[in-house]
Amino acid sequence: MSQPQPTARSPRRTPSRAHRPRALAAAGALIVLPLVTACGGGDDGEGTDGGKAAPSVTAAPAAGVVAPAKVEVIAGLTGCKAKIRIDADELRQGLCHTKKADYLITTFPEERFKETWLEEARVYGGKYLVGPRWVVSVKPALLESFRAKLGGTIRELRGIGPKPSGR
Repeated sequence: MSQPQPTARSPRRTPSRAHRPRALAAAGALIVLPLVTACGGGDDGEGTDGGKAAPSVTAAPAAGVVAPAKVEVIAGLTGCKAKIRIDADELRQGLCHTKKADYLITTFPEERFKETWLEEARVYGGKYLVGPRWVVSVKPALLESFRAKLGGTIRELRGIGPKPSGR
């Protein structure tokens, strides 16, 4: 009796049957992602912190480039070259220094990270320009001009503690 001979394998790797569904899902996500990100839900004028938010501006000239974008892209649109301060899995943050102001640009790989960041920023209060997976922290006087360039929504976050009295 002769024993069966092992078959020669091709040097080229083919995906195993177990990896095929994962590859198909990834390919499907790449096809659907632009469609999903292009169709955002409406804004009811309420910020996630319960405060009133300014209406969203979607017709900003560069909004198509910004939604969502890298720190460097947003920095370029605002007229600076960002110095990256944080490069982590949950966020990237760059510092811009211009004649008008110093400001921070923070981007997130997922919307949930942005919302968590904003929830934590409530402690400090203030106004922020918020877009799809990005936040710009700049002095309030410049928020409208940045919104004209980038789109997004101005959100006012209430700080923790008593409100200062008008005395």
